[in-house]
Amino acid sequence: MTSTASLSSRWQSYRSGPLGDDVVAAVIVTILLVPQSLAYAMLAGLPPVVGVMASLLPIVAYALLGSSSTLAVGPVAVLSMMTAQAILPVAQAQGVAPHLAALVLALEIAAVYLIAVVLRLEVLAALLGAPVLHGFITGASIAIALGQLPSLLGVAVKGNTLTEMIASASKAATLMPQGTTALIGLGALLLLWLSRKYGTKAGKALGLSPRGAQMAARMAPMLVVVFALVLIASTPVWSHGVSLAGRIDLKDGLQTPSLLEAPMGLWTALIAPATLLGLVGYVESLAVAEALGSKRGEKISPRRELLGLAGANAVAGVTGGMPVTGGFSRSVVNFDAGARTRAAGIWTALFLGIAVFLLGDVLRFLPKAVLAATIIIAVLSLIDLHPFQQAWRFAKTEFALMSAVTLLTVVSGVEEALLVGVLVSVALLLQRTARPHWAEVGRVAGTETFRNVRRFEVETQPEILSIRIDESLLFTNSRWVAEELNDQVQKRSGLKHVVLMMSGVNDIDLTGLDGLIQLDKDLQLQGITLHLSEVKGPVRDRLHAVGLDEWLSGDLFNTQHEAHAALAGAR
Repeated sequence: MTSTASLSSRWQSYRSGPLGDDVVAAVIVTILLVPQSLAYAMLAGLPPVVGVMASLLPIVAYALLGSSSTLAVGPVAVLSMMTAQAILPVAQAQGVAPHLAALVLALEIAAVYLIAVVLRLEVLAALLGAPVLHGFITGASIAIALGQLPSLLGVAVKGNTLTEMIASASKAATLMPQGTTALIGLGALLLLWLSRKYGTKAGKALGLSPRGAQMAARMAPMLVVVFALVLIASTPVWSHGVSLAGRIDLKDGLQTPSLLEAPMGLWTALIAPATLLGLVGYVESLAVAEALGSKRGEKISPRRELLGLAGANAVAGVTGGMPVTGGFSRSVVNFDAGARTRAAGIWTALFLGIAVFLLGDVLRFLPKAVLAATIIIAVLSLIDLHPFQQAWRFAKTEFALMSAVTLLTVVSGVEEALLVGVLVSVALLLQRTARPHWAEVGRVAGTETFRNVRRFEVETQPEILSIRIDESLLFTNSRWVAEELNDQVQKRSGLKHVVLMMSGVNDIDLTGLDGLIQLDKDLQLQGITLHLSEVKGPVRDRLHAVGLDEWLSGDLFNTQHEAHAALAGAR
């Protein structure tokens, strides 16, 4: 009874709260999801309905296991292209249908994610720093908007990146827009822009409540789609030369190959592609989830994202789908439409199921130009130049990284941009740790506080050199730190003591330990004693474990003030 009452209470709370927003978002996403799924399946070299199957139950699996309230999981352009490259040659070599290879690939990607969960490899998400994330989201927004222009205008140009589009345009017979398509696409774009900018105000002016006006504005994409469907269906002249979404043939989609027919050679041949696709899919999906989450102050769990994607791909593999991940444009539309909880994904699956069984024929009247307009309006809303301005003022290197990731995403693609972004981030990290900040410190008069001698008026003793190190001592920097300290020692006369203030040292690796021991030996040869102060507990324990008292010539002080008082008084 208690459990039933609790479920009833939660349902009442959900019904009176996020339900309306989630349902509206689900309806809008469903309208976009069906034709997108068809296109992505064909891009992967698979029957069109496979894309629909990959968009149905995997959404539910992610909703139950994932952490983002707005991430929409399903087939996406990048993963679809990579899927085609992975399965088509392997399927031909193994003598099996590409669809069967896609099912095996989806299951192996799920296994990769589960292994990552067990080994806690979600820590790799830390490589997606703010510059990479902001650069990716900006570049992907621009790239997707550019990629929709051919469909919007009826131009025979293809490609997912600017480079591919330019190459396609150079081979096109003509770059003139198709008149009717451009009229429909630009008209839809204008209506959607007007509804976004003035829709809520117009609703309030018509007497709607603030919430009602906001809901009406969010319904604009759906209303534009319905208007286009009615226009094409009732006036055939408008469909002349216009590219339409097409209908769904369920008979092909329900004939799913059996996984039992997959030879062992197929499973082994797809392990490496599954690992690569899994990595790309996870990084891309996490980037989208965190970018959207940051706009709502929503915390994204990298580990749960791995689990959610594992569940989604496993379900796709056993229900006749294909590899899936978090879709950028689809998630943006879901976010933009006002989805508030992961339940929006379950509603999307429900509406998609209804569309698959009842509304397949209706899509043959839907112009792709209208879908393109909806996506363009949605993604452009995510372009935010403020992080670039902030990075320019804060750190020029971070600005350069952010700009490079943006440019590479537009020109070369998501994989190249994220790979370069992560590698450069690691390089910058190594550069920072290899040249850590350190400062000579002295005592602020009348206090027990020690500060940088270059920034504050402080007291120092000629026989004592106090150095504060503001980085862990690791293999990347231990030699440089020792060389810098020796240089400082050579510049001082009458020096008797060197005190390393280690309040900023969080860790010391074996190379760092060897560096400290060698530094102590070098100083002893010059008649100088090495001391340590303010060593953190875990670091202190590890130093004692390797016989600190046996190799350290000086003392270990709890505070820098204690060291100063003891050594200054030792004449």
